[in-house]
Amino acid sequence: MTRYVVGVDFGTLSGRAVVVRVDDGAEVGTAVHEYRHGAVERTLPATGEALPPHWALQMPSDWVDVLRHAVPAALASVEGGLDATQVVGIATDFTACTFLPVLADGTPLGDLLPDRPHAYPKLWKHHAAQRQADRINRLAEERGEAWLARYGGKLSAEWQFAKALQVLEEDPEVYARAERFIEAADWIVWQLTGVETRNACTAGYKGAHQDGGYPSRDYFEALHPGFGTFLDKVDGPLAPLGGLAGRLTAEAAEWTGLPEGIAVAVGNVDAHVTAPAAQAVEAGQLVAIMGTSTCHVMSGATLADVPGMCGVVADGIVPGLYGYEAGQSGVGDIFGWFVETQLEAGLTHDELTARAAAQRPGQHGLVALDWHNGNRSVLVDHHLSGVVVGQTLATRPEDQYRALIEATAYGTRTIVETLEAAGVPVTEFIAAGGLLKNTFLMQVYSDVLRRPISVIDSEQGPALGSAIHAAVAAGEYPDVRAAAAAMGKVKHAVYTPDQAAADVYDRLYAEYRRLHDYFGRPEAAGGNEVLHRLRELREEVAR
Repeated sequence: MTRYVVGVDFGTLSGRAVVVRVDDGAEVGTAVHEYRHGAVERTLPATGEALPPHWALQMPSDWVDVLRHAVPAALASVEGGLDATQVVGIATDFTACTFLPVLADGTPLGDLLPDRPHAYPKLWKHHAAQRQADRINRLAEERGEAWLARYGGKLSAEWQFAKALQVLEEDPEVYARAERFIEAADWIVWQLTGVETRNACTAGYKGAHQDGGYPSRDYFEALHPGFGTFLDKVDGPLAPLGGLAGRLTAEAAEWTGLPEGIAVAVGNVDAHVTAPAAQAVEAGQLVAIMGTSTCHVMSGATLADVPGMCGVVADGIVPGLYGYEAGQSGVGDIFGWFVETQLEAGLTHDELTARAAAQRPGQHGLVALDWHNGNRSVLVDHHLSGVVVGQTLATRPEDQYRALIEATAYGTRTIVETLEAAGVPVTEFIAAGGLLKNTFLMQVYSDVLRRPISVIDSEQGPALGSAIHAAVAAGEYPDVRAAAAAMGKVKHAVYTPDQAAADVYDRLYAEYRRLHDYFGRPEAAGGNEVLHRLRELREEVAR
């Protein structure tokens, strides 16, 4: 009997399920379900209360609806039909850090306290905890905490500690009611199996779990009296990636239309799970998952301290290697923002891309900084904001659009160069995600990076990666490497750099780096805190 697995990818605005044949990774069915509430960034649905700036929440009921709708629809979409008994496993991946307070049985606090914003899951792009992150980093540096180097010297405001500390300081009742804090990646597996598990990936990258443990209780208490209890709310055994988290419950089987008792894999992060889908399981293969944001993940043979990394975790992507993560907090989101808010002429992405592609590199005379959603790597500062330099009365929308695309490519080059300067070589650059559809953008990246770019041969990279992990959890393959070799898909060197364009981009990138350090490193000699001051003024006026 031909066997299949299901991968479910929970994104920022929707969830998608894919049915995959175990033997060869063929994607035979797929479906997408849009979240009813989307990303909650302006008002709390239960009350209509306006949320403060830089908040981003989600509703757990939307995630369960993906299981109820997308999985059955994906099964039904299989040409010629599919007997559900042929499905032997299911796996899920999630945005991260998407973090929520729950009771000991997994009940989200938002279900019990619907009028309290802090009771809801904080989405990955919730950036309102930057001040907490600044204190977390300052104290860790003062104390000489050894784990800080694994995160390039700074923990992000997007990660677990800052978000939980914000809850404690701004709504201590919600913090006290929370018996557990858990990543959405683990919460959804809890709903599928009825058993709480914690995956090693999110614990390491988003929770600073290193060398067998979290930072000390003494450190947490020094941050805020009573914050030491956070360890009790997150601690527990960690499960390896590709491991068996449990078996599908009767209730979850009814939601999904899958057989009760099939294997449920340990949860994972959407970016990290994409690496085996692109057959990037060896040291030096960097995968850039390019969508609303970009996450850069790669494995290395050795442990190195790399400035501005989101984390370096042993076995964090595939067993036996150190997993490195970096990222850009806004990429596709920046292009979408520009089209939606800056243009009145009704131009579309396709029209702007065509106009921008007709230009020569450097023709528009602009350089931009891609910080419209803050900077994740390598500056780790979400109080930064976007900058465009060189505008004149002759500047056209396509000039600005192209400059924003180039800025995101410069940001990626900064990450690649930082990795290599720290002794972590990048031998292959592989792209995945929704932005692959923009071939002009991909060529710009190849020119800016001066590297060939390979591409994943799937439109559902994270979901395919989850399916690969499901196959391992179900015992169909001995490990992730073997499953990736059989089920992963990649096309090598699809884009190659144009040398003349690359020469011009080298000059523009040099200007980008000058602006990057001037605006992004205010503590350095010659730096300037103007972006921080402007943000503080904006928030002061808003209050």
